[in-house]
Amino acid sequence: MDEGNDSVITEFILQGFTDNPKMQLVLFMVFLLVYAITVLGNLGMILLICTQPQLHKPMYYFLGNLSFVDLCCSSNIAPKMLTDLLSETKKISYSACATQLFLFDILADAECLLLAVMAYDRYVAICNPLLYPTVMSKTTCQQLISIAYLISLLDSTIHASCTFRLSFCSSNIINHFFCDEPPLLILSCTETYISEIVLFTIGGSLEASSIGMILVSYLYILGTILRMRSTEGRHRAFSTCASHLTAVGIFHGTILYMYFRPSSSYSMDQDKWASMFYTVVIPMLNPLIYSLRNKEVKDALKKVLAWDNEHIFDELAVEPCN
Repeated sequence: MDEGNDSVITEFILQGFTDNPKMQLVLFMVFLLVYAITVLGNLGMILLICTQPQLHKPMYYFLGNLSFVDLCCSSNIAPKMLTDLLSETKKISYSACATQLFLFDILADAECLLLAVMAYDRYVAICNPLLYPTVMSKTTCQQLISIAYLISLLDSTIHASCTFRLSFCSSNIINHFFCDEPPLLILSCTETYISEIVLFTIGGSLEASSIGMILVSYLYILGTILRMRSTEGRHRAFSTCASHLTAVGIFHGTILYMYFRPSSSYSMDQDKWASMFYTVVIPMLNPLIYSLRNKEVKDALKKVLAWDNEHIFDELAVEPCN
């Protein structure tokens, strides 16, 4: 089998969503707005968690890392996608394509594992509240995050190596808006069976492990909540899990639809829109989900905004109206 280094292709062309110039302009405006909200939302969440002492808890430490991953994931895809929507030639070099795929896999795997770690954190907080400060210590949180990033790096290295060890010697047109594995495998002029088995096995194991950890955690959480006598306690426990469950459902639902459905149902046009959802839309939604449904985050945000208003009035030497 030829190695990727022997490929005669030195660059790829990203086909994108449409060739219609008017539609491209509309998509550019929409995705630019989405990307701006993503950057502001995730940066704002990170700064809020870093600067507000009441959010210096394991739950928000993991949330801050999730916002960082979402920000990086969107920034890995959106700028090139936006540029291509205004460009006649949607070229990307071989090395840039490999880098984009490598970073995308790291960040997607990291988000998958972070959601599982956050489920474990909620399990400990609700099922073993007295042990929570000991079990979820600062050292433990840092170790969990380090393990998640390390596994993501290893998995991404395997995925990128399996994909770019193949030869691309015929068409160089990728029927997608970024360098993803399925459309690249379609372009290969060498046998992809082994690569597909390796990618599916490793990716499936990671996805199954993450979902399994989340399901087991929430089964224990549900059992604990149902045994609570206090209605207020049940409501508080449910509310702390609602945001996380929403993020889990959106992310894993899209991933399962995208990569683990029967090959007979594949449609590249549908896949592009599904990919757009978890690479561009989900990173925008996560900070909104956690800020709108989380009382502590909303209280911290109100505190920051109130301080800013008081600071402005002090600067102007004007008393705020009651």
